[in-house]
Amino acid sequence: MAIPKRLKRQAGRYARVDGIPYRLPINSDDAAVIMAAFPASYERAKALFPGNELHPMRLLDGKAVFVVTVVDYRITDIGKYIEYSIALACTHGPKPAPRLVPAMLMNTYKTGQYILDLPVSTEISVKGGKGIWGMPKHQANLDFLEGPELLSAQYDKDGQMVMRLDVSRPSKVFLPINLGAANYCQFRGMLMKSYIYFKGKAGFSLYRKGAARLTFGDHPRAAPLKSLEIGEQPIFTAYLPKTTGVLDDYFESWFLSYPSLPKENPEGLESVFHLGYGEEWLENPNRERDEPNRDPEKKPAPAGV
Repeated sequence: MAIPKRLKRQAGRYARVDGIPYRLPINSDDAAVIMAAFPASYERAKALFPGNELHPMRLLDGKAVFVVTVVDYRITDIGKYIEYSIALACTHGPKPAPRLVPAMLMNTYKTGQYILDLPVSTEISVKGGKGIWGMPKHQANLDFLEGPELLSAQYDKDGQMVMRLDVSRPSKVFLPINLGAANYCQFRGMLMKSYIYFKGKAGFSLYRKGAARLTFGDHPRAAPLKSLEIGEQPIFTAYLPKTTGVLDDYFESWFLSYPSLPKENPEGLESVFHLGYGEEWLENPNRERDEPNRDPEKKPAPAGV
Protein backbone atom coordinates (compact mmCIF):
# COMPACT_ATOMS: atom_id res chain seq x y z
CA MET A 1 0.00 0.00 0.00
CA ALA A 2 1.58 3.26 -1.12
CA ILE A 3 0.69 6.47 0.70
CA PRO A 4 -2.32 7.89 -1.18
CA LYS A 5 -1.68 11.00 -3.28
CA ARG A 6 -4.58 12.60 -1.44
CA LEU A 7 -2.54 12.57 1.77
CA LYS A 8 0.52 14.01 0.04
CA ARG A 9 -1.59 16.89 -1.34
CA GLN A 10 -2.69 17.70 2.22
CA ALA A 11 0.89 18.24 3.37
CA GLY A 12 1.31 21.49 5.28
CA ARG A 13 -2.40 21.95 6.01
CA TYR A 14 -3.96 21.78 9.47
CA ALA A 15 -7.04 20.30 11.11
CA ARG A 16 -8.64 20.40 14.55
CA VAL A 17 -10.87 17.41 15.31
CA ASP A 18 -12.57 16.96 18.70
CA GLY A 19 -10.34 19.77 19.89
CA ILE A 20 -7.12 17.97 18.93
CA PRO A 21 -4.81 19.91 16.56
CA TYR A 22 -3.21 18.01 13.69
CA ARG A 23 -0.68 19.03 11.07
CA LEU A 24 -1.46 17.01 7.96
CA PRO A 25 -0.73 14.34 7.08
CA ILE A 26 -0.93 12.80 10.55
CA ASN A 27 2.58 11.47 10.86
CA SER A 28 5.13 10.16 13.32
CA ASP A 29 8.91 10.27 13.25
CA ASP A 30 11.71 8.35 14.98
CA ALA A 31 9.34 5.64 16.26
CA ALA A 32 10.75 2.27 17.35
CA VAL A 33 8.75 -0.93 16.81
CA ILE A 34 8.93 -4.49 18.12
CA MET A 35 6.61 -7.10 16.72
CA ALA A 36 5.96 -10.81 17.01
CA ALA A 37 3.36 -13.23 15.63
CA PHE A 38 2.38 -16.61 17.07
CA PRO A 39 0.06 -19.44 15.97
CA ALA A 40 -3.25 -19.68 17.82
CA SER A 41 -6.43 -21.75 17.80
CA TYR A 42 -8.62 -20.86 14.81
CA GLU A 43 -11.89 -21.74 16.57
CA ARG A 44 -10.94 -19.79 19.70
CA ALA A 45 -9.92 -16.81 17.57
CA LYS A 46 -13.14 -16.96 15.57
CA ALA A 47 -15.16 -16.72 18.80
CA LEU A 48 -13.59 -13.30 19.56
CA PHE A 49 -14.65 -11.69 16.27
CA PRO A 50 -17.74 -9.46 16.19
CA GLY A 51 -20.50 -9.60 13.56
CA ASN A 52 -20.23 -12.01 10.63
CA GLU A 53 -17.87 -10.45 8.05
CA LEU A 54 -14.47 -10.67 9.78
CA HIS A 55 -12.63 -14.00 9.74
CA PRO A 56 -9.31 -15.13 11.23
CA MET A 57 -6.58 -15.54 8.63
CA ARG A 58 -5.43 -19.17 8.52
CA LEU A 59 -1.96 -20.63 8.12
CA LEU A 60 -1.40 -23.78 6.06
CA ASP A 61 -1.94 -25.88 9.20
CA GLY A 62 -5.25 -24.11 9.88
CA LYS A 63 -3.97 -22.06 12.81
CA ALA A 64 -4.91 -18.42 13.35
CA VAL A 65 -2.24 -15.72 13.73
CA PHE A 66 -1.90 -13.75 16.99
CA VAL A 67 0.07 -10.52 16.51
CA VAL A 68 1.61 -8.17 19.08
CA THR A 69 3.04 -4.85 17.88
CA VAL A 70 4.46 -2.32 20.31
CA VAL A 71 5.37 1.15 19.05
CA ASP A 72 7.35 3.77 20.95
CA TYR A 73 6.06 6.97 19.31
CA ARG A 74 8.60 9.70 20.01
CA ILE A 75 7.56 12.57 17.72
CA THR A 76 3.86 13.09 16.93
CA ASP A 77 1.30 15.92 16.91
CA ILE A 78 0.01 14.71 20.28
CA GLY A 79 3.35 14.14 21.98
CA LYS A 80 5.23 10.96 22.76
CA TYR A 81 3.50 7.76 23.84
CA ILE A 82 3.66 3.97 23.66
CA GLU A 83 1.00 1.98 21.82
CA TYR A 84 0.61 -1.73 22.60
CA SER A 85 -1.41 -3.45 19.87
CA ILE A 86 -2.80 -6.95 20.57
CA ALA A 87 -4.52 -8.38 17.51
CA LEU A 88 -5.51 -11.28 15.29
CA ALA A 89 -4.69 -11.33 11.57
CA CYS A 90 -7.96 -11.31 9.63
CA THR A 91 -9.80 -10.98 6.34
CA HIS A 92 -13.02 -9.11 5.58
CA GLY A 93 -15.77 -10.56 3.44
CA PRO A 94 -18.84 -12.84 3.37
CA LYS A 95 -16.83 -16.01 4.03
CA PRO A 96 -13.40 -17.15 5.28
CA ALA A 97 -10.52 -16.89 2.83
CA PRO A 98 -8.30 -19.77 1.65
CA ARG A 99 -5.38 -20.68 3.88
CA LEU A 100 -2.29 -18.43 3.71
CA VAL A 101 -3.32 -16.78 0.40
CA PRO A 102 -4.54 -13.54 2.06
CA ALA A 103 -0.99 -12.84 3.24
CA MET A 104 0.01 -12.44 -0.43
CA LEU A 105 -3.26 -11.03 -1.88
CA MET A 106 -4.03 -8.49 0.80
CA ASN A 107 -6.17 -6.18 -1.32
CA THR A 108 -8.24 -9.05 -2.72
CA TYR A 109 -9.13 -10.43 0.69
CA LYS A 110 -9.04 -7.08 2.54
CA THR A 111 -6.42 -8.52 4.85
CA GLY A 112 -5.62 -6.69 8.06
CA GLN A 113 -5.66 -7.21 11.79
CA TYR A 114 -8.57 -7.13 14.21
CA ILE A 115 -7.43 -5.31 17.33
CA LEU A 116 -8.46 -7.04 20.54
CA ASP A 117 -6.85 -4.55 22.90
CA LEU A 118 -4.91 -1.31 22.43
CA PRO A 119 -3.50 0.27 25.59
CA VAL A 120 -1.61 3.56 25.21
CA SER A 121 0.36 5.84 27.49
CA THR A 122 -1.63 9.08 27.31
CA GLU A 123 -5.16 10.40 27.64
CA ILE A 124 -5.02 12.43 24.44
CA SER A 125 -4.12 9.31 22.45
CA VAL A 126 -7.24 7.62 23.83
CA LYS A 127 -9.43 10.60 22.99
CA GLY A 128 -8.24 10.76 19.38
CA GLY A 129 -7.71 7.09 18.62
CA LYS A 130 -11.01 5.89 20.04
CA GLY A 131 -13.19 8.97 19.49
CA ILE A 132 -12.18 9.52 15.85
CA TRP A 133 -10.99 6.16 14.47
CA GLY A 134 -12.86 3.81 16.81
CA MET A 135 -9.71 2.11 18.10
CA PRO A 136 -10.11 0.32 21.48
CA LYS A 137 -7.60 2.56 23.22
CA HIS A 138 -7.38 3.05 26.98
CA GLN A 139 -4.66 4.40 29.20
CA ALA A 140 -2.41 1.85 30.91
CA ASN A 141 1.05 1.35 32.41
CA LEU A 142 3.42 0.59 29.55
CA ASP A 143 7.15 0.44 28.88
CA PHE A 144 9.45 -0.18 25.92
CA LEU A 145 12.96 -1.39 26.71
CA GLU A 146 15.74 -1.73 24.12
CA GLY A 147 18.61 -3.66 25.66
CA PRO A 148 21.78 -4.91 23.94
CA GLU A 149 20.36 -8.45 23.78
CA LEU A 150 16.68 -8.18 24.62
CA LEU A 151 13.78 -6.00 23.45
CA SER A 152 10.91 -6.00 25.91
CA ALA A 153 7.52 -4.33 26.42
CA GLN A 154 5.22 -4.83 29.40
CA TYR A 155 1.55 -3.88 29.84
CA ASP A 156 0.05 -3.40 33.31
CA LYS A 157 -3.43 -2.24 34.26
CA ASP A 158 -4.84 -1.42 37.70
CA GLY A 159 -1.73 -2.73 39.45
CA GLN A 160 -1.73 -6.09 37.67
CA MET A 161 0.24 -7.36 34.71
CA VAL A 162 -1.73 -8.12 31.55
CA MET A 163 1.14 -9.30 29.37
CA ARG A 164 4.77 -8.93 28.46
CA LEU A 165 6.54 -9.45 25.14
CA ASP A 166 10.24 -10.31 25.04
CA VAL A 167 12.07 -10.44 21.70
CA SER A 168 15.74 -11.19 21.12
CA ARG A 169 17.49 -8.26 19.49
CA PRO A 170 18.45 -9.17 15.89
CA SER A 171 22.11 -9.17 14.96
CA LYS A 172 21.45 -6.96 11.91
CA VAL A 173 18.88 -4.33 10.96
CA PHE A 174 19.10 -4.01 7.21
CA LEU A 175 15.86 -4.87 5.39
CA PRO A 176 14.04 -1.81 3.95
CA ILE A 177 10.32 -1.87 4.82
CA ASN A 178 7.73 0.34 3.12
CA LEU A 179 4.25 -1.01 3.91
CA GLY A 180 0.67 -0.16 4.61
CA ALA A 181 -1.65 -1.98 6.99
CA ALA A 182 -5.36 -2.06 7.76
CA ASN A 183 -6.71 -2.11 11.30
CA TYR A 184 -10.22 -3.34 12.12
CA CYS A 185 -11.88 -2.39 15.40
CA GLN A 186 -15.37 -2.34 16.91
CA PHE A 187 -16.88 0.78 18.49
CA ARG A 188 -20.42 2.17 18.85
CA GLY A 189 -21.84 -1.06 17.40
CA MET A 190 -19.87 -0.60 14.19
CA LEU A 191 -16.89 -2.23 12.54
CA MET A 192 -14.26 0.47 11.94
CA LYS A 193 -11.40 0.16 9.44
CA SER A 194 -8.42 2.52 9.43
CA TYR A 195 -5.15 2.59 7.51
CA ILE A 196 -1.54 3.23 8.48
CA TYR A 197 1.61 3.48 6.34
CA PHE A 198 5.16 3.17 7.62
CA LYS A 199 8.74 2.74 6.49
CA GLY A 200 12.09 1.97 8.06
CA LYS A 201 14.72 -0.77 8.27
CA ALA A 202 14.03 -4.03 10.05
CA GLY A 203 15.82 -6.94 11.61
CA PHE A 204 13.70 -10.07 11.71
CA SER A 205 13.46 -13.81 12.32
CA LEU A 206 11.24 -16.46 10.75
CA TYR A 207 10.19 -19.56 12.68
CA ARG A 208 13.26 -19.28 14.90
CA LYS A 209 12.79 -21.31 18.06
CA GLY A 210 12.71 -19.19 21.18
CA ALA A 211 13.15 -15.85 19.36
CA ALA A 212 10.25 -14.34 21.32
CA ARG A 213 8.20 -15.11 24.39
CA LEU A 214 4.80 -14.01 25.67
CA THR A 215 4.05 -13.91 29.38
CA PHE A 216 0.50 -13.35 30.59
CA GLY A 217 -0.49 -11.94 33.95
CA ASP A 218 -3.59 -12.28 36.11
CA HIS A 219 -5.48 -9.16 35.04
CA PRO A 220 -8.97 -9.96 33.64
CA ARG A 221 -7.95 -8.48 30.27
CA ALA A 222 -5.51 -11.38 29.89
CA ALA A 223 -8.23 -14.04 30.16
CA PRO A 224 -9.50 -13.92 26.54
CA LEU A 225 -5.90 -13.90 25.30
CA LYS A 226 -5.04 -16.99 27.31
CA SER A 227 -8.09 -18.73 25.82
CA LEU A 228 -6.53 -18.52 22.34
CA GLU A 229 -4.15 -21.41 23.04
CA ILE A 230 -1.22 -19.42 21.65
CA GLY A 231 1.80 -21.45 20.60
CA GLU A 232 5.15 -20.89 22.29
CA GLN A 233 7.24 -20.59 19.13
CA PRO A 234 6.86 -17.39 17.08
CA ILE A 235 6.04 -17.35 13.39
CA PHE A 236 8.15 -14.23 13.00
CA THR A 237 9.65 -11.38 14.97
CA ALA A 238 10.66 -7.91 13.78
CA TYR A 239 12.49 -4.92 15.19
CA LEU A 240 12.51 -1.51 13.52
CA PRO A 241 14.60 0.91 15.62
CA LYS A 242 13.59 4.00 13.64
CA THR A 243 10.48 4.39 11.49
CA THR A 244 8.35 7.13 9.99
CA GLY A 245 4.62 6.60 9.63
CA VAL A 246 1.37 8.16 8.44
CA LEU A 247 -2.09 7.50 9.88
CA ASP A 248 -4.76 8.05 7.22
CA ASP A 249 -7.49 10.51 8.16
CA TYR A 250 -9.84 8.46 5.96
CA PHE A 251 -11.58 5.48 7.54
CA GLU A 252 -14.54 3.20 6.85
CA SER A 253 -17.32 1.84 9.05
CA TRP A 254 -20.16 -0.65 8.83
CA PHE A 255 -22.92 -1.70 11.23
CA LEU A 256 -22.12 -4.94 13.04
CA SER A 257 -25.01 -7.38 12.61
CA TYR A 258 -26.10 -10.44 14.59
CA PRO A 259 -28.77 -13.19 14.26
CA SER A 260 -30.85 -11.42 16.94
CA LEU A 261 -30.88 -7.94 18.44
CA PRO A 262 -28.03 -7.50 20.98
CA LYS A 263 -29.41 -7.05 24.49
CA GLU A 264 -26.73 -4.64 25.67
CA ASN A 265 -25.69 -1.31 24.21
CA PRO A 266 -22.11 -1.30 22.85
CA GLU A 267 -19.50 1.09 24.18
CA GLY A 268 -20.17 4.52 22.72
CA LEU A 269 -19.05 8.12 22.69
CA GLU A 270 -19.84 8.47 26.39
CA SER A 271 -16.49 6.71 26.96
CA VAL A 272 -14.48 9.48 25.28
CA PHE A 273 -16.33 12.80 25.12
CA HIS A 274 -15.32 13.74 28.67
CA LEU A 275 -11.62 13.01 28.17
CA GLY A 276 -9.06 15.79 28.20
CA TYR A 277 -5.85 16.33 26.26
CA GLY A 278 -3.28 15.15 28.79
CA GLU A 279 0.08 13.90 27.57
CA GLU A 280 1.18 12.61 31.00
CA TRP A 281 2.09 8.93 31.34
CA LEU A 282 1.06 6.63 34.15
CA GLU A 283 3.79 4.97 36.21
CA ASN A 284 5.94 2.35 34.52
CA PRO A 285 4.81 -1.29 34.81
CA ASN A 286 6.02 -3.17 37.86
CA ARG A 287 8.78 -5.50 36.66
CA GLU A 288 9.80 -6.46 40.19
CA ARG A 289 6.72 -8.55 41.01
CA ASP A 290 6.75 -12.29 40.54
CA GLU A 291 5.51 -12.93 37.01
CA PRO A 292 3.45 -16.10 36.52
CA ASN A 293 4.74 -18.74 34.11
CA ARG A 294 8.10 -17.00 33.72
CA ASP A 295 11.60 -18.34 34.31
CA PRO A 296 13.75 -15.24 34.95
CA GLU A 297 16.90 -17.14 33.96
CA LYS A 298 15.53 -18.10 30.54
CA LYS A 299 15.97 -15.67 27.66
CA PRO A 300 14.62 -15.86 24.11
CA ALA A 301 17.01 -17.40 21.61
CA PRO A 302 18.97 -15.17 19.21
CA ALA A 303 16.60 -13.72 16.63
CA GLY A 304 18.82 -14.14 13.57
CA VAL A 305 18.86 -11.16 11.21
